[in-house]
Amino acid sequence: MSFPWANHYQPKNPFMKYLDERLPLPRLVYNAIGGGYPVPRNLNYLWNFGVLAGLALVIQIVTGVVLAMHYAANGAVAFGSIERIMRDVNWGWMLRYMHANGASFFFIVVYIHIFRGLYYGSYKQPREMVWILGIVIFLLMMATAFMGYVLPWGQMSFWGAKVITGLFGAIPLVGEGLQTWLLGGFAPDNAALNRFFSLHYLLPFVIAGVVMLKIWALHIPGSSNPTGVDVKGPQDTVPFHPYYTAKDGFGIGVFLILFTFMVFFAPNYLGHPDNYIEANPLSTPAHIVPEWYFWPFYAILRAFTVDFILPAKLWGVIAMFASILLLFFLTWIDRSPVRSTSYRPLYKWFFWLLVLDILVLGYCGGAPAEEPFVIISQIASIYYFAHFLVILPIVSAIERPKPLPNSISESVLHGEERESAPLGAGGTFGKPQPAE
Repeated sequence: MSFPWANHYQPKNPFMKYLDERLPLPRLVYNAIGGGYPVPRNLNYLWNFGVLAGLALVIQIVTGVVLAMHYAANGAVAFGSIERIMRDVNWGWMLRYMHANGASFFFIVVYIHIFRGLYYGSYKQPREMVWILGIVIFLLMMATAFMGYVLPWGQMSFWGAKVITGLFGAIPLVGEGLQTWLLGGFAPDNAALNRFFSLHYLLPFVIAGVVMLKIWALHIPGSSNPTGVDVKGPQDTVPFHPYYTAKDGFGIGVFLILFTFMVFFAPNYLGHPDNYIEANPLSTPAHIVPEWYFWPFYAILRAFTVDFILPAKLWGVIAMFASILLLFFLTWIDRSPVRSTSYRPLYKWFFWLLVLDILVLGYCGGAPAEEPFVIISQIASIYYFAHFLVILPIVSAIERPKPLPNSISESVLHGEERESAPLGAGGTFGKPQPAE
């Protein structure tokens, strides 16, 4: 999709002209975030979370690179190297807390970003590739976060690695060999620690590469919007800069305030105290639990307690991965022609039930594997899969959506008379006129 009304980059400075002819980097930046990229004029603050996810990724990469300079990936000294970073490295405690809490904030931002996409139908055509690349980023984040959780080599790190890699042992025929191959031995040790450290260092740069692909894919159809109505002309758009750079700047300010509060005043609130105990293969923690952002999937994993044809453990592994893989096919599962849930009164109820269901799964995933949490996890897991495989297709077929606005500008101005006023770079902006 092209935007013929978009302002084209025209360098005026002789040096910028020279650079543009040989390395059109300024043109690329201008077309990506400047007046050369028109965006729907009705985007709300939920569209800030894409930029916030990028900021969180930058924080993780910068702090991670510095921490890697002082970390020792050896089972004998890994725990001690973390303590040295906290006590002896200049500002090491802050970098470590920024990195640890940055992971949690990264997942918070991405989860909100995903739910925004689910609510406003950002996974529907023609943006299905943008959605699929987003889920790829989410999977890479989960792999990166798990490997990073192992590196402090505390009790929860060691036993978390043992439990999660043990899931591969449930695969018939090749499971045990695959588990041994992943760990480099029969239990988490130096080989596993080195492998996880190498991949944990590498994967954020892979994520950054996929983010660039996602941005590239996004700029073909353009951004979605709360109405789900396609852009029909310059009256429906404004240039990204300065309108949304200012809006994103406000969101970044709020994000940094909350982030710095956690780093300086509650740095261990989202962590587990057992990880401040050095890893001991002979002492199993009373309650092994992953980081909070894995809890919904951990609850699905533990929901299977009875062997049926296949072992319960294998069913749990299949269901856990299927719960994420389902999102790849959401574009084809939801056949409703209406994108935004704001115009789908029946589906809106089921959307909020899904949000509640995932919150219940998250709570059960962090609770001990005992009743009543197991039965609640089982009910919530059934509903999770039923939502995507049963409820969503049926609702798509029988629902009668509300009438959609004719255009984005109509939804913004509520049908008032308007005239086009030039905005300089980036087309025109409808300005309401007083009724006669």
